[in-house]
Amino acid sequence: MLTKADDYPIHQTPEPIAYSGTNRNFYDRYFFNGYQRDGDLFFAAALGVYPHLNVMDAAFCAISGGRQYNVQASKVLHMERLDTRVGPIEVEGIEPLQILRVTCNDPDNGISADVCFTARVPAIEEPRFLRRIGSMTSMDYTRLTQNGAYDGWLSVNGERFELAQNTSWGTRDRSWGIRAVGARDAQVNPYAGDPQFFWLWSPLNFDDGASFYHLNADAQGRPWNTMGRIVQGSYASATTEEMAAVSSQLDYQSGSRIARAARLNFMRETGEAININLTPRQTFYMRGLGYMHPEWGHGSYKGELATNFEIYDLDAISPTDPGYFHVQAICEAERHGYGPTQRGKGVLEQLVIGTYEPYGFKDLFDVYP
Repeated sequence: MLTKADDYPIHQTPEPIAYSGTNRNFYDRYFFNGYQRDGDLFFAAALGVYPHLNVMDAAFCAISGGRQYNVQASKVLHMERLDTRVGPIEVEGIEPLQILRVTCNDPDNGISADVCFTARVPAIEEPRFLRRIGSMTSMDYTRLTQNGAYDGWLSVNGERFELAQNTSWGTRDRSWGIRAVGARDAQVNPYAGDPQFFWLWSPLNFDDGASFYHLNADAQGRPWNTMGRIVQGSYASATTEEMAAVSSQLDYQSGSRIARAARLNFMRETGEAININLTPRQTFYMRGLGYMHPEWGHGSYKGELATNFEIYDLDAISPTDPGYFHVQAICEAERHGYGPTQRGKGVLEQLVIGTYEPYGFKDLFDVYP
């Protein structure tokens, strides 16, 4: 089965590009978020490819006026991975690792956008994520993350927002590999035990550069994948420093699994401590992009082409509803150390499922007292 991608010198096995190994859970994905440095507008987009399921899906979301607007779309891939348009949503690579364009054209639901991401700093490769449950590989993927700025425009319910690189920041990532996609496996895994997942991800933008932090930890709080880096300077002249040690402290909202404040602790090889205080101002629900969505989960088969539109009233979402546990908190950030105090902005992505002893979570979906 030959496809357009086979005309590029990118093969890494004797197989045509249409075939991605033998694991049906292989995926390849774009993610973007963007926000005004001094405003309340927030948007996010994603596009996923699932070669073995022969599905491509995408979503575009925006927060404005206390509501989260969500456009979702899915199509049959027909094995053509380079056709990165799904219904009203398209992702276009203009200059690899530097400039990408995202468009959404859904005027019937009042959502249209044409935004261009330009890198502020080089992309970083996060440590490979590998997690097994007994003999089953539940995760095995690589992700690159990159902070940048946006220009273009976004229209929500007739209100148009102009984006410029000096006023609109954000983050994008690309990940590929194996994680659960499409229909769930009906076969019981005798080693699975109770579900447990603790995840934090915090890419932040500052005037002098960026910082990156993430944490995956087991039920006892032991990290199985974590990283902290600080990047200073512009794209062409940036320097990247990996931290010798990293940790985080969260102050949870009562009756939820979402933080009301957080602190990231970095230590350089020299022993110098760097602390970043995060103050959440808004909450974006990742469900809009398909995460933990009961109908529009990643890789779900919807036929030749299908689209959907949803609006979330942000004040009406219950913090005890597990379907909305996965969030990105849009945060003001203040960095102490690594030069003069810097103020910036970014997100603290959070997902806590099951037991996590450091913060007293004991059951699958219990909330902070």
